[in-house]
Amino acid sequence: MLATREGEGEDGRQQLRQWESQQVELKKQMVDHNTEDWQSNEDFAGLERVGGVDLSFIKEDEVNACASLVVLSYPDLEVIYEECRMVCLNAPYIPGFLAFREAPFLEEAVRRLQHKDPSLLPQVIFVDGNGMLHHREFGVACHLGVLTDLPCIGVAKNLLHVDGLEEKHLLKEKIKDLHERGNAFTLTGTSGKVLGMALKSCEKSTKPIYVSVGHRISLDTASRLTHSCCKYRVPEPIRQADIRSREYIRRNANTS
Repeated sequence: MLATREGEGEDGRQQLRQWESQQVELKKQMVDHNTEDWQSNEDFAGLERVGGVDLSFIKEDEVNACASLVVLSYPDLEVIYEECRMVCLNAPYIPGFLAFREAPFLEEAVRRLQHKDPSLLPQVIFVDGNGMLHHREFGVACHLGVLTDLPCIGVAKNLLHVDGLEEKHLLKEKIKDLHERGNAFTLTGTSGKVLGMALKSCEKSTKPIYVSVGHRISLDTASRLTHSCCKYRVPEPIRQADIRSREYIRRNANTS
């Protein structure tokens, strides 16, 4: 574990430099366009399994968590596989480096399924976090995608203020114009780089979700697929992973 929670001190700064260097190297392997036949089909014909990953924490405990992987049928969005496992996080939360805290456990869950029953391996994974919408354009969804070499989509409930993106002024006006389910607009930083998309995922939601490319999928395809997987505000694969991990904690974690 780092010497301090926020990376202060020489040990902490050295660790952050190492992590940033790893991100730079891994980013070289990231693919930001479609690679699968089903991605080019308007109705995603050929897509049969969508995955979702999430970590839920024990109340007032920042170390012990439940890592969850679920696989849903597509387009029915019925759960066909789930695994929940308690894990002990050995790295602190530091903005911009979430992947080093969470991705190893999520990757392990994918590897276990790959070994146990590869026929259930998801063809795409929804990640509760950002992809290219990140300080170095390499968030946890990119990290997991490169490690597993599976298409990944980052979905965040809150906008990360990076590259000049701020949830006020013009952006707030654009959000007000998202009247119907499926309405969206691109998130372009002051650098001119398109980092993601704001999407109104369901009729009742007054707040958009923020979709970004993780790996081996284009932004347009990621946004369309996210929309098609939403029964509520959050896409169903992530929602089910969250529900099941929280229930697992309630049933199994020793919180006394």
